Amino acid sequence: MEREICTPLNDGVIKEIEAGDVCYISGTIYTARDAAHKRMIETLEAGDKLPFDIKDQVIYYLGPTPAREGQVIGSAGPTTSTRMDKYTPKLLDLGLKGMIGKGKRSLEVVEAMKKNTAVYFAAVGGAGALLSKCIKKSEVIAYDDLGTEAIRRLEVERLPVIAVIDCGGTDKYATATGEWQS
Repeated sequence: MEREICTPLNDGVIKEIEAGDVCYISGTIYTARDAAHKRMIETLEAGDKLPFDIKDQVIYYLGPTPAREGQVIGSAGPTTSTRMDKYTPKLLDLGLKGMIGKGKRSLEVVEAMKKNTAVYFAAVGGAGALLSKCIKKSEVIAYDDLGTEAIRRLEVERLPVIAVIDCGGTDKYATATGEWQS
């Protein structure tokens, strides 16, 4: 099924999304890769607040290339999600509702998604130049010293993704091979 989704997300919207749905996300999302995730967890462990309110938000595992003249952002393809797995359950417990990346997730992340009603989307790796066209605004909001791994606030319009793990734990990475073979 195809779905138009606007951020921030809520449990009602997330519960309607099924693994395999093609979704078009519009609104505000945030970027963060492993270095930013590590720093966010260190910030929380120090008793400080995160640089943005994570409740009901979506994080895109993205480290964009520099923007060319006249562009909002450079290539905006996803990075491998497993690198964030050790940090993700804590962020889900704080209200994170969606993640965009590529590749499988750990059992701990899937269990935390079920517990917290969250969804994992895959963006197509190798299509970063095309995905960047859906980004209408990009602003570094934290950890500028991390360069491409700084946290950015993005305004997106119809960013195409596929729901690969839904809030019930259905995982297309686990089921797609069997479906294809039959």
